[in-house]
Amino acid sequence: MFTLVTGTGYTGRRVLERLPADSVMGLSRSAIDTDRPLKIFDLDSASVRPVDLPASDAVIYTVPPKGDPPDERLRRFLPMLTPAPARFIYISTTGVYGDCSGRTVTEETPVNPSNNRAARRVAAEALLAEWADENDCKLFILRAPGIYGPGRLGLERIQAGMPVLSEDDANPGNRIHVDDLASCCVAALSCSAAAGIYNVGDNDHRSSTWFTGEVARQAGLPAPPEISREQANREFSPQRLSFMAESRRVDTTKMRETLGVLPRYANPEDGIKASL
Repeated sequence: MFTLVTGTGYTGRRVLERLPADSVMGLSRSAIDTDRPLKIFDLDSASVRPVDLPASDAVIYTVPPKGDPPDERLRRFLPMLTPAPARFIYISTTGVYGDCSGRTVTEETPVNPSNNRAARRVAAEALLAEWADENDCKLFILRAPGIYGPGRLGLERIQAGMPVLSEDDANPGNRIHVDDLASCCVAALSCSAAAGIYNVGDNDHRSSTWFTGEVARQAGLPAPPEISREQANREFSPQRLSFMAESRRVDTTKMRETLGVLPRYANPEDGIKASL
């Protein structure tokens, strides 16, 4: 099976390097240090043409949306896939569920995006579903929560003494180690994998406040100061506040029982240790 990994950033690069060199090609807007085949391919460039793409059996797409819904990058990319691949794996976000007041969400929970970032993902999912149906392509949508791993633990913020929301005011947490997300992508390439939507994550719902404190503890740094939600509303950036405004527990039973992925870092304490 020949696979195109479209987008070789934090997650895509790990997926690229999990696959045999003779069966994969990465598509990247800039050069990266890798021993896998790589093609410079900028979806923001008007000069990109369909003939630039090799035929593939599968596509793993990690590129974030751009512009107003539907995603202009995805709209430019899909017509270039001729013939269409047998399967398409798309990394989306659990943000599509919006604020659920701490309730548990499954793949059957209706989407209800509460910000433009999540609305773009909902539109991209719908665009892909229509395209996959028209092209007899198996579609895998991996709805991922916050992704962490080496270089993505927020150490700089901790070292700078930036505050976090008090544990009493914090929402349930949802996260996934980048290597576990890469495992989900690889599992979706299996011929026996069932197409569909999958919530992916470690199924550990301790808060982001707990997570940051645990990173500080393992890194030997002072615990970050905690502030109330009222104070956070005055001090935090609008983007950070938008994440705080949503509360949900993401159920990942289908990931484990249907996709067959048991996260290596089901306990984020282990994931933090490995990342450090």
